[in-house]
Amino acid sequence: MKKHSESDKIPTKPRFNHDIITMQTKKYLFALGLFAVMATGCVTQKQMTYLQDADSSKADSINRVFRAQSETVIRKGDALTITVNALDKEAVVPYNMATIVTATPGSGSVQTTPMLQYYIVDENGDVEMPVLGKLHVDGLKRPEVEQLVKQRLEQQVLNPLVQVKLVGAKVSVLGEVNAPSQVPMTSGRMTILEAIAAAGDMTPYGRRDNVLVTREVDGKLEIARVNLRSADLYTSPYYYLQQNDVVYVSPNKVRAISSANAGLWLSMVGTVASAATVIVTVVNMAGKM
Repeated sequence: MKKHSESDKIPTKPRFNHDIITMQTKKYLFALGLFAVMATGCVTQKQMTYLQDADSSKADSINRVFRAQSETVIRKGDALTITVNALDKEAVVPYNMATIVTATPGSGSVQTTPMLQYYIVDENGDVEMPVLGKLHVDGLKRPEVEQLVKQRLEQQVLNPLVQVKLVGAKVSVLGEVNAPSQVPMTSGRMTILEAIAAAGDMTPYGRRDNVLVTREVDGKLEIARVNLRSADLYTSPYYYLQQNDVVYVSPNKVRAISSANAGLWLSMVGTVASAATVIVTVVNMAGKM
């Protein structure tokens, strides 16, 4: 008769596969962290695309209702250069402010730069020109100021040519753009798209559907929100910017989570790390039992 050893009589305890459990735990934690990053850090192409519904079929309807302010409106405090020319150069001299010549030391010589003096629109909305006196220009567009000066001159000068330019006009672009800055309006007019382009375009975190524009009109602040993802932008009175406008690009939810709630997310990461430590410790203890 076959004899059995003591070890044969004791039931064999199933072996605890510690390595498999540990590896599964690590995979689970990695997948959880990856999901959190993807869920909060993803910006879709649709969110980043401008003028999504603009196409040739809408061009006619947009043109029919297009009422955007393409010309800059002169405001109190603006600086203007007003230049008067004519075939008879002598006849227009009294109507132009004297040109300032500035000297800049150079290497071995002095360079001179002529600069036109400019008029400041006073608190009453007026500028005062030589001979012509005061002209009310507040609320007028640049071509309208040219026409006003020309009408006053025609009685005294034959075929006068008047040129008006806005000096130092600029808009400010802030928020989620790559280069927040004050953008000069060198051409006398600027669209909101041109201003954002000059500021380096939006970052991936900027909201294209909710751009804030602030504007001062007659001493009162106007606030508007513009959707750059819609073709309705072209019919907005804020498509063409005015001097001293402020454009603010709001952050999207991804940026809000990554910046404003950075402390919260760090706390969550710490909690997950602590949980992982506890799980690994329990697994190690179970493997030794």
